[in-house]
Amino acid sequence: MKTIRIETVDGIGLAADIAGDPAAPCVVLMHGGGQTRASWSRAGEELVAAGYRIVNFDARGHGESDWAGPGGYDLGRSAADLACVIEGIEGSYALVGASLGGVTALRAMAEGMQPDAVVLVDIVPNPHPAGVARIRAFMQARPEGYDTLDEVADAIAAYNPHRPRPRDTGGLMRNLRLNKAGRYVWHWDPAFLGREIDDELTELTATIEGARRAHDVPTLLIRGTSSDVVSDEGIAILRDVLSALEVHDVAGAGHMVAGDRNDAFNAGLIAFLRRHFPALRAPDQNSP
Repeated sequence: MKTIRIETVDGIGLAADIAGDPAAPCVVLMHGGGQTRASWSRAGEELVAAGYRIVNFDARGHGESDWAGPGGYDLGRSAADLACVIEGIEGSYALVGASLGGVTALRAMAEGMQPDAVVLVDIVPNPHPAGVARIRAFMQARPEGYDTLDEVADAIAAYNPHRPRPRDTGGLMRNLRLNKAGRYVWHWDPAFLGREIDDELTELTATIEGARRAHDVPTLLIRGTSSDVVSDEGIAILRDVLSALEVHDVAGAGHMVAGDRNDAFNAGLIAFLRRHFPALRAPDQNSP
């Protein structure tokens, strides 16, 4: 695996990991809001084992990518960032986006991007407002940070009871950093949440135009059956635009599908890609 920096049109540097055969079809991985590219670590490994190349990047304001500050976060900028990532890819590519990453893919397609396949992870253009508000409330709950990793683990367990509390809290540092006061805070720019939630929901709804443009692009929606973000109504609206939409439900998972049931998530993802975006070589024996 190699880590590179990608510069966006407005000068923001994005951290990205690249792995796999350079000649293989490329899968671009886009994490959700408040996460980092570490969210895709196991999925990335299994995709490479299955014969794909991956580009896994931190969105602006997240992880090791640069912060944009107040006013620097909207879907237009995220879609432009994705276009900069795609510029470095030769040949065919698929987009896999969780939550924010998924709507970024839809916005980019509304602006003319033409991937060979798309996977939306627990997101639709009209997510349930209560679920979105709950996510936002969790992300804003402790701006001062946490004293210990155990406190972080307790907060995550309270928010997401679908996922077992980690025995080793050290892994949480993939999504945390220490601030100047020595407290643990999330590894993203607080200005990322500076917009009104109604504006964000309106912007999300507008991404339906991306789905209209993708009507002939193989598209999979992976949904956690316990998600409070994606409803049956939301899926029906998306299916009205994407008549060939495939849906893969992951039992026992909430909005953070890949983290809640990683094996089931990876199996559904790779099975879809093999049907619609096959790798150039046979997968390794140990791949799903």
